[in-house]
Amino acid sequence: MKILRNQIKIYLSLILAGICLFTYAHPFYVSIINIAYSSSKKKIEISARIFYDDLELALNHDGNTNLNILKPQRKESIDSAISAYFEKYLRVSTNGKIQVLNYVGYEIEDEVAWCYFEVPQLQPLKKLEIYTRMLYNNFKNQSHIFHATVDGLRQSTKIDNPKSFVKMEF
Repeated sequence: MKILRNQIKIYLSLILAGICLFTYAHPFYVSIINIAYSSSKKKIEISARIFYDDLELALNHDGNTNLNILKPQRKESIDSAISAYFEKYLRVSTNGKIQVLNYVGYEIEDEVAWCYFEVPQLQPLKKLEIYTRMLYNNFKNQSHIFHATVDGLRQSTKIDNPKSFVKMEF
C-alpha cells in the first residue's frame, strides 16, 4: 500500500511538472516581419515581432554576451546588439539593390520584442527580396511570416528553417 502511494505521488509530480513546463514555455518559434512602403513617405518601415526570450538567447549566443532585454543595465548595449544581429541575419533588397537597415529601436509588449527599422526608398518599390537566417542557429523549428504592403497592396508568405529567401513583386 505504501509503495502504491509513493508511485502515485511520483506520477502526480511528473504530471504537474509537465503541465508547468508546457504552460511557461512556448513550443513554437515564429517571428512576424512587417514591411510597409509608402510612395508618399518615400521610405520602408520594417517591424519584426519576436518572442523576447528567443531574441535574447540569439543575441547572447551570437555576441557571446549576457544581455537582459527586460532589465538592461545599459539600453545602448541592447540597441547595438539588436542592430548588429539584424544587420548580420536579415538582408533586404529593393529593386535589385541591397539596402542598409537603419535601426530605430525596440520595445517589449507582453512576451514579444518589437524591433523597428527604416530604409529610405525614393523610387517606387517593384521588387522586394529578403534573405534571413534569424534564429536559425538557435531553433531548428524556426519560422518567419512576412507581410509586405506596398502602397496598400499586401502580400504575405511564410518560410521555415532552413529556407532563407523570399521574393515578392508588386
